[in-house]
Amino acid sequence: MIDRYLIRYFLAVVDEGNFSRAAAKCRVAQPTLSVGIAKLEKLVERPLFNRTNRRVELTGAGTRFAVHARRIELNFAEAEREARDDGPSKLIRIGIAATLPTAWIERAVAAAASALPSERLELVEGTARELAPLLERGRIDALIGPQIDALSGPGEGFEPLFGEGYGMAMAASHPLAGRAEVSAADVAGETMIVRRHCEALSEVSRFFTGQGVRPFFAARTTSDERALAYVRAGLGITVMPRCYLQQCIAMPALSGFAVQRTVGLRIEPNAAGRLAGSVLLRGLCDTIRSEALAGPD
Repeated sequence: MIDRYLIRYFLAVVDEGNFSRAAAKCRVAQPTLSVGIAKLEKLVERPLFNRTNRRVELTGAGTRFAVHARRIELNFAEAEREARDDGPSKLIRIGIAATLPTAWIERAVAAAASALPSERLELVEGTARELAPLLERGRIDALIGPQIDALSGPGEGFEPLFGEGYGMAMAASHPLAGRAEVSAADVAGETMIVRRHCEALSEVSRFFTGQGVRPFFAARTTSDERALAYVRAGLGITVMPRCYLQQCIAMPALSGFAVQRTVGLRIEPNAAGRLAGSVLLRGLCDTIRSEALAGPD
């Protein structure tokens, strides 16, 4: 019989591509994980990984086993959720992308708090790239955030909530703040802030590199609230989604930068039945959509 912990060890190695990172993810020592993988390979009577000094790759048997392992782990997770849902409240785990304004999430959560007492909310924060694997593995039931590829349109199973472009965020007192649009040449000499978790970071970098702009970066942050604080303080300017336009911040369009993002809802397929008709989830989505339609604070 294959124990569940062996399945989790195996999937961790598949996802991380490395035994040491997989061990850290499973919160066990690397020798413990290695022994577990060896035990699993003995049980299935096949090598599951090709190991080299630099990488770990699935064998043919490992590739086939991974399909079943994913399904087994999803079924385990679903069974655990169903067991918990027999209590007085149904737990709904929702991933919230970090690149949505904190004020919006505050109001959305407040609206969701008025949901039926039979529903209980657990929020998981992260970037869209961090949350997508959690959704795929059934660790969260739904994800509210932008498409991972800023240039792609909504995919299958994706319910759009709103779409928007990007602007060049700067302090309202900045000499360029009164313009409706600025060019790469206009900001070539400006100090900039890097939003490291931005879904469009690669596109922003390619845009400025293509224009020959190589600015000095005064700060690199994974917090949009911190990025806004730096901008308001006059430390630098940065490219941000237009939903962050607010008092004390100007956001002229960046000429030639036409990237758009679509923010929406994606539900884990096995959780679709549980979430059908969820007052809590719909309250979150409706509030976020309303915030986007209402415009800047």
